[in-house]
Amino acid sequence: MRGIFDETRINHLALHNRLVRSATWEGMCRDDGRPTEKLAACYGTLARGGAGLIITGYAFVRPDGRQLPGQLGCHDDDFAAEGRRLAEAVHREGGKICLQLVHCGGQSTERAAGRQPVAPSAVKVDQYPELPRELPEEEIAELVLRFADGARRAREWGFDAVQFHAAHGYLVNQFLSPLTNRREDSYGGTPENRARFLREIVRAARSAVGDDFPLLAKLNGDDNLPGGLALDEAVQVARMLDEEGIDAIEVSGGTPASGDRAPVRQGIETREQEAYNLPLAYRIKQAVSSPVMVVGGMRTFELVEGIIRREEADYVSLARPFIREPNLPRRWEEGDEARARCISCNGCFRPGLKEGGIYCVVDKIERESRGLTL
Repeated sequence: MRGIFDETRINHLALHNRLVRSATWEGMCRDDGRPTEKLAACYGTLARGGAGLIITGYAFVRPDGRQLPGQLGCHDDDFAAEGRRLAEAVHREGGKICLQLVHCGGQSTERAAGRQPVAPSAVKVDQYPELPRELPEEEIAELVLRFADGARRAREWGFDAVQFHAAHGYLVNQFLSPLTNRREDSYGGTPENRARFLREIVRAARSAVGDDFPLLAKLNGDDNLPGGLALDEAVQVARMLDEEGIDAIEVSGGTPASGDRAPVRQGIETREQEAYNLPLAYRIKQAVSSPVMVVGGMRTFELVEGIIRREEADYVSLARPFIREPNLPRRWEEGDEARARCISCNGCFRPGLKEGGIYCVVDKIERESRGLTL
């Protein structure tokens, strides 16, 4: 019978359990995206807490692909020393780390990008802060190479894998979505054409890193938007990724314009509110041979254990619970199976904007009330 604490492999990467720290913005990098010692310490703490795989916050592959202050960058070979420190901080604690690669596309702003944001089509939709510029085909080709360069850097810097962010309304997802992709060339129209950008990224990255380095993708099973990428087409995209030899698919859902069905939902108080992307992940798992991860509102040990035991997904990803309890995997493994303490308030992101790094504000208040410090 499969269990949470099985040893598994993704490609040649050995993992000591099926719990994944899903990517989240940490706000702990310098203005140019250079990682800091604070971020290295954050990842080291997560590794010490027992996560089987740590996926970094989204790292932009080109400077105009950034979105938030303190966002990680992987666009510059000059970041090598600091990048290696991130990987080493995790490896010292016996953990494994995957670098997530992104271009935020139309969900960036002129202020963040340093110029007009880019997108598959020059359309104004609710998820875009402002009108983007349509990418010409030659610039699409350049961006494919930027993703491949990011994968190459990840391997050179000692990371164990990379993940392409094709979810949550960012650039790759913008190409996949018929709502944001109105192109009439080879990158628009049919699901195959809209997936061309992602497939070219996977091929270019595979050529850059070799067959034995794990390539993962984070994919929306549904944009939860009228006119956006829906489950049937997401299944087609997942099959295309499988054909390209992707090593694992993490299934999420929603965009910033998806209302109460956005990627990071609040008020997860009952078992029924947990695992809100599981039906999407299970459908995709039935269609592909690669391992499938599911993210979205997991808080209860019994639910996570059941997902793995029933083979509804191969791995379970969590993000906000690890902000409050980086030692959650260790706690569960040692027999304390109480529910994760995260209350899904999203207060952890405010200090990322104001103080240069996310943390659980509820936990801080509780500690201060007991005379303790973070």
